[in-house]
Amino acid sequence: MFEAIELGQSLSKADFKAQEQQLRPELLRLQRDLTEGGIATLIIVAGVEGAGKGEVVDLLNKWFDNRGMETHAFWDETQEELERPQYWRFWRHLPARGKIAVMFGGWYWDPIHQHAAGSIGDAELDDAMQRVRELERMLTSDGLLIIKLWFHLTEQSHKKRMKKRRAVTRHVPRADNRESRVAYRAFLIAAERSLRHTDTGRCPWHMIEADNRRFRDISAGQVIGRQMNERHKGYCAVESRSEDPEPVITVTDQQKTILDKVDLNAALSHDDYNKLLTRYQAQANELSWKAYDAKLSTVMVFEGWDAAGKGGAIRRLTNTIDARLFRVISVAAPTDEELAHHYLWRFWRQFPRAGYMALYDRSWYGRVLVERVEKFAEQHAWMAAYREINDFEEQLSQHGTILIKFWLHISPDMQLQRFREREKTPWKKHKITEEDWRNRNKWTDYRRAVNDMVLHTSTGNCPWTLVSANDKYNARIEVLRTVCEQLRNALD
Repeated sequence: MFEAIELGQSLSKADFKAQEQQLRPELLRLQRDLTEGGIATLIIVAGVEGAGKGEVVDLLNKWFDNRGMETHAFWDETQEELERPQYWRFWRHLPARGKIAVMFGGWYWDPIHQHAAGSIGDAELDDAMQRVRELERMLTSDGLLIIKLWFHLTEQSHKKRMKKRRAVTRHVPRADNRESRVAYRAFLIAAERSLRHTDTGRCPWHMIEADNRRFRDISAGQVIGRQMNERHKGYCAVESRSEDPEPVITVTDQQKTILDKVDLNAALSHDDYNKLLTRYQAQANELSWKAYDAKLSTVMVFEGWDAAGKGGAIRRLTNTIDARLFRVISVAAPTDEELAHHYLWRFWRQFPRAGYMALYDRSWYGRVLVERVEKFAEQHAWMAAYREINDFEEQLSQHGTILIKFWLHISPDMQLQRFREREKTPWKKHKITEEDWRNRNKWTDYRRAVNDMVLHTSTGNCPWTLVSANDKYNARIEVLRTVCEQLRNALD
């Protein structure tokens, strides 16, 4: 999830000043509009430690008229709070109609940190987030506008900032690099689970890259302004929402996507390729039999651009595995029988037995890619699919299935080159169709859909592996290496 916003975006000082001059009066105008409309606003500020949440809130107090807003932190519970129900301290600080309240962490702070520290498990965290969902539903039904901001830092930036903070304050505990790394990753695991459970149409999470302070601050202001403007215009009016809204985690406006991080120059020589191919194919053969003996089933998902080399990567993998152990499933348009069922039905019924493998050449992700871009599914349907797919894959993972997901990425120029090669090669002509050319014209739409797909469905148990596939040798080895690593980790 979080890797989708680790893009290194920044804003120059001049651009920040120019955007601030436009943003600040707009926020003040929106504050007056909501005050006159009797609409209360709650801004929940959360995220990685050291991401600058306090700096953002200080700036919001500068941009808004702070006579109409209050800020609350929930670092520890007072004796007064301990003697009352858990949510009492939040209720007493909710904003009045026409006012703004900012909460550091809010009702997310304790459950996420307790899970990261190992004090509670997944079930307890899920129960806590279900209660949060219900609370937010109840509050928004009453007219409260809730804006949830999540500030994220890369592990490297987090390490640097925490080191700097330790040098100037006693409030940050000292820890060695290993402990810091474990704490950071444990926190992200808890955060990811919490965000997925509490991301709804009424209260979506807005994820903001916080490595660059100016980009972070302007992004936060823009998100708040956009949400307040929509609420004022009635787009977020309670009566216009469905009773069971769907998840819509959003990313701040950006030109880059997660695909821009893939190094398309990665390549292997023919000799290196042959050596690595022999090595990893031997390992894959051995590990596939060990998985069979251990009764571990494996599901592999191959997604990617047309002509990215999915078929070639699958063949290099299956060429070395006993044919009795695997099945390759090529997913095409659904049949009439499949259309008569839920879209996941046809995938449920094809899962392998314990110890066997299923390799999907395209998959259930068509719901949030092809069906989204080509408008085969309505917006509410493909947006609902993110949550459905995560739950679906979590069930597989909990059962013990090894789930490996690949996106094979190539450049538009490379795709064009391969399309033309297919047209000239007699035994490849059948691979190129009018639909391929039509899809190519929608490259930008698909690129955005892929970014959203990774953002919503790259989870701790079922992450995406983005493969650089301009060089076919590199792509095939990367797939084989990843499969071997995943099998070995599961067996260990």
